[in-house]
Amino acid sequence: MSRRSPIASAVATTKGDDGTTGLLFGGERIAKDDPRTEAYGTIDEAVAALGLARANLGVKRRIGTLSPTLGGLGDLVLRLQRELFVVGAELATNPEAWDRLEDGRTRVSAAMVDDLDATLLEAEAAVTMPAEFVVPGETVTSAALELARTVVRRAERRAVGLRRAGQVPGDHLIPYLNRLADLLWVLARAAEGAESKRATLARRASRPSPQERASGAAGGNR
Repeated sequence: MSRRSPIASAVATTKGDDGTTGLLFGGERIAKDDPRTEAYGTIDEAVAALGLARANLGVKRRIGTLSPTLGGLGDLVLRLQRELFVVGAELATNPEAWDRLEDGRTRVSAAMVDDLDATLLEAEAAVTMPAEFVVPGETVTSAALELARTVVRRAERRAVGLRRAGQVPGDHLIPYLNRLADLLWVLARAAEGAESKRATLARRASRPSPQERASGAAGGNR
């Protein structure tokens, strides 16, 4: 296969025109549909979805409609975005270079999971939990957080497959993704509550019986 000449671009190298991509620290290039590429590419999606939530919070702050209870959420989301770059780095590292990974920089650390645990417990204490599944979409921020949560769950599924194949170098990456998805669900509920919205439950409320409707009508005429 002939290779086209490089273009004068700071981004495009043309090296991936053959459907391959490089891993961190060099080594053999892999296919762009390799399970590892799929996994860290899904992490990239999660970072972008969190960006939607952070951007909406920024808009609210600029126009003066940001609830005081959400004042620190933008900073938290940014922290999670940056931590996901650590997750992506671990997934994108050539196995021959695993010994070069650093906890908290290119490999998920136990401390990162512990910090998520603490953040999750703090967030849980501030919200009223729905008793069943909910339908996302009450606010833009909560919907973006839910979108990020579903993408993180997909990344977690991809990472589980990689671990089964012996391609996840550390012990904390999958627990981190699992806990992060839980946290994003809780943060979505917090975002709804901050705007005086209540999560829509997945099940429709049961319709009243004819007797209940008749009783309610009679009560209204008293």
